[in-house]
Amino acid sequence: MYGPVGAACTRGAMKGLCVLRSHGGRQRAIQDGDLPIDAAFIAAPCADPFGNANGVLGRSACGPLTYPVPDSLAAERVAVITDGLVPFPCARRPVAGGNVDWVLEVASIGDSSRIVSGSTLPPRSPTQLAVAELTARFIEETGIMRDGFSFQAGAGGISLAAIVFLAERMRAKGVKASFAHGGATGILVRLLEEGLLGSIVDLQSFDLEAVRSCRDNPRHIESTPFDSYGPRAAGCAANLLDVAILGATEIDLDFNVNVSTHSDGVLLHGMGGHADAAACAGCSIITAPSFRSRIPIVRERVTTVSCPGDVVDVVVTERGIAVNPRRPDLADRARSAGLPLIDLARLMHDVHAITGVPDEPAFADRVVALVEWRDGTILDVIRQVAEPAARA
Repeated sequence: MYGPVGAACTRGAMKGLCVLRSHGGRQRAIQDGDLPIDAAFIAAPCADPFGNANGVLGRSACGPLTYPVPDSLAAERVAVITDGLVPFPCARRPVAGGNVDWVLEVASIGDSSRIVSGSTLPPRSPTQLAVAELTARFIEETGIMRDGFSFQAGAGGISLAAIVFLAERMRAKGVKASFAHGGATGILVRLLEEGLLGSIVDLQSFDLEAVRSCRDNPRHIESTPFDSYGPRAAGCAANLLDVAILGATEIDLDFNVNVSTHSDGVLLHGMGGHADAAACAGCSIITAPSFRSRIPIVRERVTTVSCPGDVVDVVVTERGIAVNPRRPDLADRARSAGLPLIDLARLMHDVHAITGVPDEPAFADRVVALVEWRDGTILDVIRQVAEPAARA
């Protein structure tokens, strides 16, 4: 739900109601019968005539083919569409042919070279780099970085740069991480190949280096939404994380996080595994500059609650580190290490002195989308954005 589709939904163009779920929340909804699927159309770079399919082989290889796995198991009808038909049996098969009704061979399912985007490259902004370096410093100096620790980092620029800075500290201290979880990037692949990382547990490749590694390296392991994030699983991999480094559109004084809408209320994108990682990791860190384009990141109340503040432990900006009062242990360790701690209310006040206090978005009464927590409860609603005349 982003770009033109997100804007159309926010304007009220959809007749129905959109429900935003995390990766784990979607897996739960399918399992519990809240999300029936009539038909699943799975684009697969490699498949055999029986329907066994994977995403790491073939000319359109895109990496793990894991997110369609729940659909292949639950949908009434399943179609695999491929431009890489191979004789039975397909060598790797996260999508199993016994669950597939039809296989359709086409000329092309897409251009894998366009997997890479600007959001999956480290930033050049001095502000973003300062946030990333302070994040790595926090992880080391509070004792989270130790032999065998595990982490997840989003594909945003600050998260990627934080891993680069963290790797420098790992080399200096001779520390090796046990595994990295979530979407994979070339940065993680290089850590794996260098020996700083034991394994990558991957649900989605964000660049072609990650695609290649998932194909060739047995320590680069494909996971599934159930194994990684499923709240109905006996145990999910995210529960084993020592730290998760995540981004945000907005944070409020109660540590609630918004990753679903812009500050003007327009749908921005889906939640991905953000809420799942925040809920499960031993320490969840939200990274963001204190403002973007003169829009403050910290607000009294976020426009939309995507992740509740009771699972958010730390907020890192270039102006300092805010620790949730629920985590006095982290605050004490950060204070003892001499890290720059700051109160969120003070941070918001200081930024308002630079940017001014932003106007609140105007909404109509109609609810166009629901934000669902991973257990199925409703976190928030998204209302239709008011037309200019209504705002006046």
